[in-house]
Amino acid sequence: MVEKDDTIIEGKRETAELDWPRIRHLMKLGLIAGCMNLAGDLLLGYGVSDPSQAGLAGMLSAYVRLSDARIFWSSFLGFIGIPLEGLCCFAIYRLIKPYSEKHAHLYRSGIIGYVAFAGCGVHVPCLASVFFYKYMMQASPETALDAAVRFGAFFLLPGMVAYSIFWFIQSVTHILAFSKGLTPYPKWCWIFCIPVGMVITSLFNLFGNQAWVNAITAGWISIGNIWMFGGLLFMMRKAEQ
Repeated sequence: MVEKDDTIIEGKRETAELDWPRIRHLMKLGLIAGCMNLAGDLLLGYGVSDPSQAGLAGMLSAYVRLSDARIFWSSFLGFIGIPLEGLCCFAIYRLIKPYSEKHAHLYRSGIIGYVAFAGCGVHVPCLASVFFYKYMMQASPETALDAAVRFGAFFLLPGMVAYSIFWFIQSVTHILAFSKGLTPYPKWCWIFCIPVGMVITSLFNLFGNQAWVNAITAGWISIGNIWMFGGLLFMMRKAEQ
């Protein structure tokens, strides 16, 4: 049985009443949304940066040759998929709530920020910055980088800061709730969270500046979500028991 201070009396915890069919449905939908977002990230990231350029200019050089169609579809897929992905995190909120109101409320706050800022506040402005830089390079290469940095500071940075705060709250709460046994899953299932998936994806950078590597690493948050939903779905039968 779970006490008000979230401590669990050894051997006395009651199995919480959970709507497993709805939780499973939300996780499957989240997995689909994650794949949708990953497709958009692959469209954006597939390319090779110019090794002769350093810093931000080198990173942005990979996007100069992107077609308008790839930029549009990458933006559109994220515009639809990212909020859907966030809403599906309510499956995890449902897992936490019967065991800890405090952790559930924190996690819900993270979801609200994720839905509000991740898509329209970060992803779409990011693609707008890419589009802006691409055409600035054609019109005025000598001022393109400075103009793109200012564009990003005005229209991308505010949403990125807000999103990062809520993402941090959501991710830390997820890890704490699972690792403390405040869900029906085994405690070790805390590994099925977005940050762990992102770390695994970042390891592909060891293969260097290759188009397929850049495509995969561009989707590190999407892969983090796929890792989370996929892992929790895989372990759901164990949790139900």
